[in-house]
Amino acid sequence: MNALISQLGILVKQAVEKNHPSGLLFSGGLDTSILAVLNPNARAITVSLDSAGEDISYASYLSKKLNLKHFLRMVSIEEAINAIPAVIKILKSFDPALPNDLVVYFGFKQAVELGLAEIATGDGADELFAGYSFMSELDDLEGYIRSIAKKMNFSSNIFGEFYQLKVIQPFLDNEIIEFALKVPVDLKIKQRNNQFIGKWILRKAFEDLLPKGIVWQDKRPLEYGSGMTKLREIISSKISDEEFEEKKKLYPINFLNKEHLYYYEVYRKEVGAIPKPQKNQKRCLGCGAGIEPTAFHCKVCGYVFAERK
Repeated sequence: MNALISQLGILVKQAVEKNHPSGLLFSGGLDTSILAVLNPNARAITVSLDSAGEDISYASYLSKKLNLKHFLRMVSIEEAINAIPAVIKILKSFDPALPNDLVVYFGFKQAVELGLAEIATGDGADELFAGYSFMSELDDLEGYIRSIAKKMNFSSNIFGEFYQLKVIQPFLDNEIIEFALKVPVDLKIKQRNNQFIGKWILRKAFEDLLPKGIVWQDKRPLEYGSGMTKLREIISSKISDEEFEEKKKLYPINFLNKEHLYYYEVYRKEVGAIPKPQKNQKRCLGCGAGIEPTAFHCKVCGYVFAERK
């Protein structure tokens, strides 16, 4: 076990040293904190909606400990809502996960304004080392991770292309992926006092380099850590119950909620028609878009059509 922990630490350090990116999308969570301690000369960018998220406290604390060049990108509610059409147009998607994407959008925008040519993200660590709480309930976690490892994709890559930023994702280094697929599940997930602890081996690999409160903090999705989750209630309030029921009948979409409808109507205006299935694709049950046979969810509407077992 100790040998695996040590090997992971070495692999992550090597992956960071290959690039030494000048920028870092920095939430103060475990993954980006590891990247920060391994590359303290990077300019760290933290995005928050009206100072509402927890990320500010974690990121500010560690930036002082490491003497990072730290930039807080505060986003107003109005600014965030006004950016939704641009984000949907760039991603060509009305996936309800959009509040997460807003964080990346504004973080990369800040990087461009700072004159940075590249930016690092913590993409892939949760997927490879079981950082999501639902993973503890899967019957075949190893099989699930092997499956998603073959087709991981992140909005950061799309935004990077849009902003002409080089996106560096150290946790997606081939050697780390190969290593992660060999790590036993019981070294990825632990239970402590009936509490789920994901990415256990990754935490252990860097517990001597980072403060305890950073290493053992709970997982915070981008939308919660940044405070962007506040947008969900605000957006939903823009559509009445009557309007929602009427438009559910009008559009051939399986809407999850009012917020989903709101994003779809923006999508119709900014992108247009939903792309139909191409040869060898199957049809999404949520919106009718084309889906790759092995995909877990629809990139257009976010509909999850493969059960996690």
